[in-house]
Amino acid sequence: VGITDKLDSLASLGIDAIWFSPFFKSPQKDAGYDVSDYKDIDPLFGNLVDFDNLVSACRKFGIKVIVDLVPNHSSVQHELFQAALKAPEGSPERGMYIFRDGKGKNGDLPPNNWPSVFGGNAWTRITNPDGTPGQWYLHLFDSSQPDFDWTNRWVRDRFIEVLTFWLDKGIDGFRVDVAHGLAKKAGLPDFIRDDAYWQAKPEDRAENPYFGNDGVHEIYREWRALLNSYAGDRVLCAEAFVEPLTKMAQWVRPDEMMQAFIFPYLVTRWVPEKLRTVIDDSLEAFHAVGAPSTWVLSNHDQVRHATRLALDPSTMTADRITGVGPRTEPKPDRAEGLRRARGASTLMLALPGSAYLYQGEELGLPEAVDIPDADRQDPTFRRTNGEAYGRDGCRVPIPWEADKPAYGFGPSADTWLPQPAEYREYSRDLQEGTDGSTLELYRSLLRLRRDFGLGTGTFEWLAGFPVEVLAMSNNGIRVYFNMSDAPITLPEGEVLVASADVSNGVLPASAAAWLR
Repeated sequence: VGITDKLDSLASLGIDAIWFSPFFKSPQKDAGYDVSDYKDIDPLFGNLVDFDNLVSACRKFGIKVIVDLVPNHSSVQHELFQAALKAPEGSPERGMYIFRDGKGKNGDLPPNNWPSVFGGNAWTRITNPDGTPGQWYLHLFDSSQPDFDWTNRWVRDRFIEVLTFWLDKGIDGFRVDVAHGLAKKAGLPDFIRDDAYWQAKPEDRAENPYFGNDGVHEIYREWRALLNSYAGDRVLCAEAFVEPLTKMAQWVRPDEMMQAFIFPYLVTRWVPEKLRTVIDDSLEAFHAVGAPSTWVLSNHDQVRHATRLALDPSTMTADRITGVGPRTEPKPDRAEGLRRARGASTLMLALPGSAYLYQGEELGLPEAVDIPDADRQDPTFRRTNGEAYGRDGCRVPIPWEADKPAYGFGPSADTWLPQPAEYREYSRDLQEGTDGSTLELYRSLLRLRRDFGLGTGTFEWLAGFPVEVLAMSNNGIRVYFNMSDAPITLPEGEVLVASADVSNGVLPASAAAWLR
């Protein structure tokens, strides 16, 4: 079973485009984000002919194709890095990546104190061809993912070739992985994001030398010019986890990218005042540069929002990939998590701008929290010695058919991560056509969002409601999101869609509704 076989189901959901996670050739040390060949398909997923057929099939359904590009780093198995390992210090081959001499006696210490996002140190020392200890290479993520040196013009030219290759195949754009990480501060100074860093206001935090530096912008201006040279609409969407939002908006200025995920919105906990503030700040910051806000509640790096929103905010850490697992306490309440997730999605899809959905959220899928340690694949779990579960829980294959092997995800019961038994009750075939199901809720939301032009609508808050109730209007639609613990009486109006039963004129706790 492949993606092409499911396009009719995706089209019936009401989507405009599909963002594909990396399908390039890869040793799969980090779910394909360790690329060994940017111009070929990994045999796990098919081949270039299959890809051409997929693009053609998407066209028939009016679905655009967005490719996930990973420019910050490659796999250690990429031919360029293998050439760098064999070449002498100071060679052009070494200059494609960030190699540095170590500190201390005999260079035994890393060049600086930068940590890997996945845990541990961000530097690994190589062994020279003659067996002696060599230089260190930078990897902001796993040691299998060495960082390119984007000050090197040769690196920039190779990626222009990669973009051109996929654009010529007819794709509609790129989601750019770690779009805030390509430029490192000259000299690679020491830096650590400790508790004091996270507790400070974003605008007061010390400048990060490896994320969010201004050097990235000239790269994306060059990419934008390339996309503009192709007929029709093309998109560059930034994964840029940058604060404050006024800074993140710099990624979507008129001559750079078109979209950037609003991660501060995603990570906002179940706190009405904070949610209202981040919506205001997002709309103001992005509209100031003429770009749409790009909303998202779940993705492949985050605890699914049907679980995350039910967690006690005091138990969550600043580390966005700590994850949830068997030893997490207190356990999230699945029923409350789903109620909150449905309400939060009903609000998000009423906001002006772009919206991305993560596969399975339209089914209300919770995080898979009971994955055995032996089955975990996220390098975060390994690099932190199990202290952080990482992202496996949101990457478990989704259920399509309740009574098929692997719940219809593939031809056999074997999946790369084990599916929990409770996923059966979320299967798509059980939800399709079922009144009140999460699938039918999403279908209604997406249809009405399109019908009323909410993506390009005019937003304003409605006054006269308690702080726990977010009330807004957009293009004639009034939206009420009850984040309190008690039901409220709905104002007068025709109910178009609601995340819970409101037939008695009452909006339950954790629910949201659209009225006309």
